[in-house]
Amino acid sequence: MFGKLFKSKKEQVKLFYNTDVHCHILPGVDHGSQSVEQSLEMLKAEAEMGIHRVILTSHVTAVTFENTRETLTDAFMKLKDAVTDAGIDMELYLSAEYRMDEYFDKEYAADHLIPMPGNHILLENSFQQELMNLDDLLFDMQVKGYRTILAHPERYTYYSRRRKRYEQLHNAGARFQVNILSFTGYFGEEARDSALWFVRNGMIDYLGSDMHNVKHAHIIMDYINSKEWKRIASELEQTVKNDMII
Repeated sequence: MFGKLFKSKKEQVKLFYNTDVHCHILPGVDHGSQSVEQSLEMLKAEAEMGIHRVILTSHVTAVTFENTRETLTDAFMKLKDAVTDAGIDMELYLSAEYRMDEYFDKEYAADHLIPMPGNHILLENSFQQELMNLDDLLFDMQVKGYRTILAHPERYTYYSRRRKRYEQLHNAGARFQVNILSFTGYFGEEARDSALWFVRNGMIDYLGSDMHNVKHAHIIMDYINSKEWKRIASELEQTVKNDMII
């Protein structure tokens, strides 16, 4: 009787997959997590949403974040130790989000890339314009055995005005990873519209949190409790392959 006087906390909805393929939880290497403590809080939020495998995809970008295999591995080992000490049940995998620029060209030529399991590589385009030789690069990488994934294509506004280009890239073998944050409107209405267009056209291969901080986690957690998420998740389950990447 007395229990009815109080509102019980709404149970957190779980994602329909268990693997996050895009996040910035690795501490101190880009503008994501700045400490091990922040990383642990973000991983706890991932676990609350049903995630128990996380692929750590820190930025590798010319000038701003010229990370190397060594810098990322050092941070990765520190985080793994901290996760063990904290008793968090989470599988961690090291990779990166590679901006296709002059620094990437150097790292790619030197065979320094850190692929995800299954030789998948997460690639980021410029937000100003498409890489001029994008088709040639994707083809060359696929010939060399990489499985190319384009990070958050819904955020590149130059594509939203010519969506046939999306179809060309996807048909050529580039897989698409869309951010859950984009559905919330966090990156603007244009990105949200493109994300929903991908749902309608069955072109989302992977979903990512693209989480940079705990605030992002809370926005995602609120959204996946919404009626809209319940509606589109039933469609996304037909195409999203997050758990197949491991």
